[in-house]
Amino acid sequence: MTPRTVTPGRPAPAPTGRAPAAHASTAPAGPAPANGTPINGAPINATPAEPSLAARTLLALRGLRFRLVVGFAIVAVVSALSTGLLAFREARTGVLQQSQDAVIKQFRDSIDSLAPGIPPAPTQNDLQNLVSAVARAHQSQGWQVLATYGGTRALAAPADAFAELTPELRESVATRRAAVFQRVDADGQPVLVVGLPVAYGGNDTSVSALSGVVFYLIVPQSTEQAYVRAMITAIEHATLSALLVAVLLALLAASGVLRPVRALRRATRRMAEGHLDVRLAVNGSDELADLSRSFNDTAAALEQSVTELRRLEAQARRFVADVSHELRTPLAAMSAVTDVLDEEAPHLNRETADAVRLISQETGRLARLVNDLMEISRFDAGAARLNLDEIDLAESVRRTLASRGWLGEVETQLPAALRTRVDPRRLDVVVANLVGNALRHGAPPVRLSLGVRDEGPEGAWVVIEVTDNGPGIAPGALPQIFERFYKADTTRTRSESSGLGLAITAENVQLHGGSVRAANRPGGGAVFTVEFPLDLS
Repeated sequence: MTPRTVTPGRPAPAPTGRAPAAHASTAPAGPAPANGTPINGAPINATPAEPSLAARTLLALRGLRFRLVVGFAIVAVVSALSTGLLAFREARTGVLQQSQDAVIKQFRDSIDSLAPGIPPAPTQNDLQNLVSAVARAHQSQGWQVLATYGGTRALAAPADAFAELTPELRESVATRRAAVFQRVDADGQPVLVVGLPVAYGGNDTSVSALSGVVFYLIVPQSTEQAYVRAMITAIEHATLSALLVAVLLALLAASGVLRPVRALRRATRRMAEGHLDVRLAVNGSDELADLSRSFNDTAAALEQSVTELRRLEAQARRFVADVSHELRTPLAAMSAVTDVLDEEAPHLNRETADAVRLISQETGRLARLVNDLMEISRFDAGAARLNLDEIDLAESVRRTLASRGWLGEVETQLPAALRTRVDPRRLDVVVANLVGNALRHGAPPVRLSLGVRDEGPEGAWVVIEVTDNGPGIAPGALPQIFERFYKADTTRTRSESSGLGLAITAENVQLHGGSVRAANRPGGGAVFTVEFPLDLS
């Protein structure tokens, strides 16, 4: 229903001489006012608090955009690394294999060219001349050459070069009788170590007779290592570039994907605000377009349903208002007749007198119900207005209690000289309904207190509190306590109240820019609290 800010008060007592009974209804008044006035102490249409930076950051990290970007980035990095590592492995293997084959071939050619001049039992000098000749031939390549013959050794290399010859390499050369290579680290630098036994009669050491001389070659792999490092650097740069490209593509893709999602979010917010005519533009035929079409269909169906409900509700309100208006005149006549019958009841026989009193009571109850319905119809029609007047609140409350004969039944705490501008008739309705409700459904003592609460820059607020010592209100009934025709005690099928008293009370308080709430006291009993601004000017 369309929000309203009006709240009529209870009509003046009927001219029957009977004091108007307070309403025992227990339920919030109709729709909340558009200005967000709270009912039951809870703000209506309150503007949500701005989330903190940490909350916004957490929401962003949980958002679809962040997940899309992270997903794209992970896929790009994994793909780039996988491709780069595979390419690196193949390239590194190829480079090292090519370098190794070239070195072994050059080394074998050099040794083969010297093999015919090797004596059957070479001396230390013979071995030294051989290794020096090989080292000089490949000085530019940084070759370190060593030779062994039994226990005799010669080297054209640093004195500690033999330390690079591992036992595994020596054993492999002796066992396989062929060129053997091994990669080792020398002072943190990779080197290639090659062992080559020398044979008489040709290169095929498996057929020719071995001379017993074994040459070893130590070649630094600095060039190859530099090439490998360059490949690693290139892979790192390619991965970083792929990551940046993936993030950019992910941002573009996320923007395209999330654009209709953001439009849907804005549309749902506008619909929640009451703009049921909002629709989404449908582009394409993908899943997001289907979602937009589904939203539009849902919004159209909802708008049609709400429009129909509003039409039916307006018809029902007009019907209630028309019926109440039509009943008012005959009920006034009936009330006048029942007043006369009440005066004659003592002179009638017992059965007739009881019937007269019953008719009088039911007529009065019907008159009050019609008056309350008229008040509610004014709220619904937006015709309720405040007639402000400056009054003494304590004196006004006393008059309300005195006019209904409740001064002796209610304990009051009323500060003197508390003046403000309110609608006296509507304040009378609020106090009478709350006190009458406490007297009927609570237990003595019933207390009424009046005070002022200072809210600083927001100004001062009048606080009216009515408490009783009864059984209180069922927890399940508290949310509906101010609804129309709601009764917390479902066993009470009949009562003097119309079921609209607390609803009218809430509407009147809202019209003053205030709020009313109900709760249970810790020690037992119910408490109704009314708050409205002290300055209504």
